[in-house]
Amino acid sequence: MSFLTLTDVAKSFGELQAVADVNLSVEKGEFVSLLGPSGCGKTTTLQMIAGFLETTRGRITLDGRDITHMKPNKRGLGVVFQSYALFPHMSVADNVGFGLEMRNVDKAERKERVREALSLVRLDQLAHRFPRELSGGQRQRVAIARAIVIAPPVLLLDEPMSNLDAKLREDMQFELRGIQRKIGTTTIMVTHDQSEALSISDRVVVMEAGRITQIDTPYEAYERPENRFVSQFIGKANMLPGKVIARDGDAIRVDLGHDLCETGRTAQLPTRERMLGIGDAVTLCIRPEKLRLCAPDAGRVPATVTSRFFLGSQWLYRLDSRLGEVLVCCQNEGNEPLPEGAAVGVDWNSEAIRFMQRDAHHG
Repeated sequence: MSFLTLTDVAKSFGELQAVADVNLSVEKGEFVSLLGPSGCGKTTTLQMIAGFLETTRGRITLDGRDITHMKPNKRGLGVVFQSYALFPHMSVADNVGFGLEMRNVDKAERKERVREALSLVRLDQLAHRFPRELSGGQRQRVAIARAIVIAPPVLLLDEPMSNLDAKLREDMQFELRGIQRKIGTTTIMVTHDQSEALSISDRVVVMEAGRITQIDTPYEAYERPENRFVSQFIGKANMLPGKVIARDGDAIRVDLGHDLCETGRTAQLPTRERMLGIGDAVTLCIRPEKLRLCAPDAGRVPATVTSRFFLGSQWLYRLDSRLGEVLVCCQNEGNEPLPEGAAVGVDWNSEAIRFMQRDAHHG
């Protein structure tokens, strides 16, 4: 049995169904991210786990106990809010020790556990300071220390890095993962930041419109998206329409139009879509970094550079081709970039293509 389990969990606010039939199992010590755009239901799901919101239906169990209707303070979970919610009139040490005090932990033990928690987040030298005297990253670490000092069975993080600047946010991602690995606490993080979720999670739970669309390791979710939404929400993707024109065992052949065909294997398909037949409309998904630029008379498709964007380590080119607009991402190796208006060829390996059935509303 999994450590934390959500079974058919749903939440409605009047006519609005914010979360619909969520089923999720989280193992002990796992780091799982709920990932999706604003309004997809990820924070509502986290709040139901915490007990801040009642479920409309469904069941939540923790280590074999049904906690669905248990009060938040009885669940014993650690929570880090987006705003950190620190007490401004309390020192760092008093903020961290507040939960222990509420649990009637004696003063000597409380002092030692606060010291250990602050040492873990590298703030033991700042125990006497007040939140207003700390940087954003330091305040975040105080909030984490306050959440973990009570030794919670599960740590819940609600957009914990959204208030940090880009560089600090990146540094804190790895800091957070390092802390989680040291203490081994089962952790669930809500985020809309794809790179954040992919870089530090054991698994990502991609949500759209209140439902889970894919649960996978970061690598699998990126390399083998199960539908158009996942492929375009996690990273960038070129979506090319086509039609299955031949099938031979595990191999399928897709007509892209303009005398272009693509061959692939059904092993690259999501499980539920391995029954593609001749005549089926499909979408071919290929990441921009899997495309290669070559001479105009080489490759599979001729194209023209319409715009370019410098990303530091990479160049992102927008191309006009007979397949439509195509994005290509190239490593910045210090060479002069292609100018707008340049004629190029585009090529790719068949192994980089992912096939999926055409969404009804994109047919």
